Amino acid sequence: MEVEMKIRTLMMDPVTQMPIVVLRDSSGGSILPIWVGVYEANAIALEIEKIATPRPMTHDLIKTMLLGMDARVDRIVVNELRDDTFFAVIWMEKDGQMISIDARPSDALAIALRTDSPIFVDETVLLNSRLSASQEKGKDEELRRLLENLNEEDFGRYKM
Repeated sequence: MEVEMKIRTLMMDPVTQMPIVVLRDSSGGSILPIWVGVYEANAIALEIEKIATPRPMTHDLIKTMLLGMDARVDRIVVNELRDDTFFAVIWMEKDGQMISIDARPSDALAIALRTDSPIFVDETVLLNSRLSASQEKGKDEELRRLLENLNEEDFGRYKM
């Protein structure tokens, strides 16, 4: 089973200073933080903030290629958590046929934003991420509190 989620915010991990994309379901019951690289975070932030670049970024190029091939992104799914690494699949439709493409979650999210495609997370990933987080209890208490207490003012806290 998959849970539809949206990007809630993009922020910096106060401990590691690495960017985090925070996904949240519509009910607010599930939150999934995904640590991403700086370049990937910038690609996501550019699209969230609707900042145009003078030349197409990689994810913009991919969107243009998909449009040129009459393919569309149906959805992206964060489908696995293995050894503290998230995995994702981009589901595309071309000529009535569904095609799955393995992707890093950061790239899949950047493409989903550009193509207005829904974002899903497999329920087992949500469960396993909660189990992993509970095993790390105490180490990241500050980050956990920060994620649990996100509010509207926290949008846009990531600086490019």
